[in-house]
Amino acid sequence: MTSLDRFTLKNKVILLTGGAGLYGRGLTRDLAEAGARLVIAARSLDKLKAVAEEENARGLDVTAEPFDQGDESSVLSLRDRVLEKFGRIDGLVNNSVARPMKSPEAPVTDWEESMRINNTGPFLMTRAFGEVMAKQKAGSIVNIGSMQGMVGPSFELYKGTDMLQHPPPDYFIHKAAMLGLTRWYAAYLGPNNVRVNCLSPGGFYNNHNPVFHERYCERTFLGRMADPTDLGGAVIFLLSDASKYITGTNLPVDGGYSAK
Repeated sequence: MTSLDRFTLKNKVILLTGGAGLYGRGLTRDLAEAGARLVIAARSLDKLKAVAEEENARGLDVTAEPFDQGDESSVLSLRDRVLEKFGRIDGLVNNSVARPMKSPEAPVTDWEESMRINNTGPFLMTRAFGEVMAKQKAGSIVNIGSMQGMVGPSFELYKGTDMLQHPPPDYFIHKAAMLGLTRWYAAYLGPNNVRVNCLSPGGFYNNHNPVFHERYCERTFLGRMADPTDLGGAVIFLLSDASKYITGTNLPVDGGYSAK
């Protein structure tokens, strides 16, 4: 095996949650192109099927599966279907996220829904698939956090724009929790050769208000927001044998925002 061979995902069975969204669509393309036998899973099965068909038409190996991240029975059913089809699981990317809380003044039920899906959900996924990896004595879990889980909010970026002036706190809190989840399971699963790491992206450009966009870019070392090609390389690295001695870490992919 050459040094470059260690970066491949060829024939690895990888599960990516949320394979059709802002982060997920680019990750689906990149992981499949890296050779993974890729399973993408989310509640919106029709969208996932369309993505899978696009990638399979390019000769890649992508399967779409439905699941509800905040429902343990749904998580366990997904695990059983993946194992029935492939016989193993080599990598998990906890990428799914929901945004039910629309403002700081939103009803507490919106907060509770956010925590169910975005806090309890990754825990359920990591526990269920981590147990399988531990029995295999091999596997890699990558949690998609956010640099917003590392730093305080920059409300001044929104001032004078038509955007919400104070984004709700739930996203910041459950993304910060990803760091604790990562470290705990890295310690717990490490003796069985299962690695758990977190990747914290910065903001992805998505037709933002021009004033916000300019201010945000000025806050980064690279002078821009992320695009759908910026995340895949780091995720492939953390899933691959090239990172086999890396666990319990958090890798910011934010153009230098959190370091400034």
